[in-house]
Amino acid sequence: MDTNNWRPNQGTEANMDNSDWRSQRIVNKLMDTLKRHFPVSGQEGLHELRKIAQRFEEKIFTAATTQADYVRKISPKMLAAETNAQGTVAPNIRPNM
Repeated sequence: MDTNNWRPNQGTEANMDNSDWRSQRIVNKLMDTLKRHFPVSGQEGLHELRKIAQRFEEKIFTAATTQADYVRKISPKMLAAETNAQGTVAPNIRPNM
Protein backbone atom coordinates (compact mmCIF):
# COMPACT_ATOMS: atom_id res chain seq x y z
CA MET A 1 0.00 0.00 0.00
CA ASP A 2 1.33 3.42 -0.92
CA THR A 3 1.28 5.57 2.24
CA ASN A 4 1.97 8.80 0.36
CA ASN A 5 -1.59 8.89 -1.04
CA TRP A 6 -2.96 10.03 2.31
CA ARG A 7 -1.98 13.60 1.43
CA PRO A 8 -4.68 15.07 -0.82
CA ASN A 9 -2.91 18.41 -1.28
CA GLN A 10 0.78 17.89 -0.71
CA GLY A 11 2.75 21.09 -0.69
CA THR A 12 2.97 24.43 0.98
CA GLU A 13 0.47 26.57 2.82
CA ALA A 14 -0.58 28.08 -0.51
CA ASN A 15 -1.98 24.68 -1.52
CA MET A 16 -4.32 24.49 1.45
CA ASP A 17 -7.92 24.97 0.44
CA ASN A 18 -11.40 24.35 1.80
CA SER A 19 -11.63 20.86 0.26
CA ASP A 20 -8.56 19.66 2.15
CA TRP A 21 -9.72 17.20 4.87
CA ARG A 22 -7.56 18.75 7.53
CA SER A 23 -7.42 22.45 6.75
CA GLN A 24 -10.75 23.66 8.13
CA ARG A 25 -11.27 21.46 11.16
CA ILE A 26 -7.78 21.47 12.64
CA VAL A 27 -6.97 25.09 11.80
CA ASN A 28 -10.31 26.24 13.25
CA LYS A 29 -9.61 24.38 16.51
CA LEU A 30 -6.15 25.92 16.64
CA MET A 31 -7.71 29.33 16.00
CA ASP A 32 -10.10 28.89 18.94
CA THR A 33 -7.21 28.05 21.24
CA LEU A 34 -5.05 30.90 19.97
CA LYS A 35 -7.91 33.38 20.47
CA ARG A 36 -8.04 32.37 24.14
CA HIS A 37 -4.28 32.89 24.49
CA PHE A 38 -4.06 36.05 22.43
CA PRO A 39 -7.27 38.03 22.36
CA VAL A 40 -7.36 40.07 19.15
CA SER A 41 -9.69 42.61 17.68
CA GLY A 42 -10.44 43.26 14.07
CA GLN A 43 -9.98 41.30 10.90
CA GLU A 44 -6.24 41.96 10.74
CA GLY A 45 -5.65 40.29 14.11
CA LEU A 46 -7.78 37.29 13.15
CA HIS A 47 -5.93 37.01 9.86
CA GLU A 48 -2.59 36.91 11.69
CA LEU A 49 -3.83 34.21 14.08
CA ARG A 50 -5.10 32.17 11.13
CA LYS A 51 -1.69 32.40 9.45
CA ILE A 52 -0.03 31.18 12.66
CA ALA A 53 -2.48 28.26 12.96
CA GLN A 54 -1.99 27.33 9.30
CA ARG A 55 1.82 27.41 9.57
CA PHE A 56 1.73 25.26 12.72
CA GLU A 57 -0.63 22.73 11.15
CA GLU A 58 1.39 22.64 7.93
CA LYS A 59 4.59 21.96 9.89
CA ILE A 60 3.00 18.95 11.61
CA PHE A 61 1.46 17.74 8.35
CA THR A 62 4.77 17.96 6.49
CA ALA A 63 6.58 15.98 9.19
CA ALA A 64 3.97 13.21 9.27
CA THR A 65 4.38 10.11 7.15
CA THR A 66 0.80 8.81 7.38
CA GLN A 67 -2.56 10.11 8.51
CA ALA A 68 -2.20 8.12 11.75
CA ASP A 69 1.24 9.67 12.29
CA TYR A 70 -0.27 13.12 11.71
CA VAL A 71 -2.96 12.49 14.34
CA ARG A 72 -0.36 11.06 16.72
CA LYS A 73 1.81 14.18 16.34
CA ILE A 74 -0.83 16.90 16.41
CA SER A 75 -3.18 15.52 19.08
CA PRO A 76 -0.88 15.97 22.10
CA LYS A 77 0.11 19.44 20.92
CA MET A 78 -3.51 20.52 20.58
CA LEU A 79 -4.37 19.00 23.96
CA ALA A 80 -1.47 20.82 25.62
CA ALA A 81 -2.46 24.11 23.97
CA GLU A 82 -6.08 23.64 25.07
CA THR A 83 -5.02 22.83 28.64
CA ASN A 84 -2.77 25.89 28.73
CA ALA A 85 -5.51 28.10 27.28
CA GLN A 86 -7.92 27.09 30.02
CA GLY A 87 -5.59 27.75 32.93
CA THR A 88 -3.20 30.56 32.05
CA VAL A 89 -2.93 34.04 30.66
CA ALA A 90 -0.51 34.55 27.81
CA PRO A 91 2.90 35.55 29.22
CA ASN A 92 3.15 38.73 27.15
CA ILE A 93 -0.26 40.02 28.30
CA ARG A 94 -0.26 41.58 31.74
CA PRO A 95 -3.47 42.12 33.67
CA ASN A 96 -4.30 45.77 34.40
CA MET A 97 -3.53 46.55 38.03
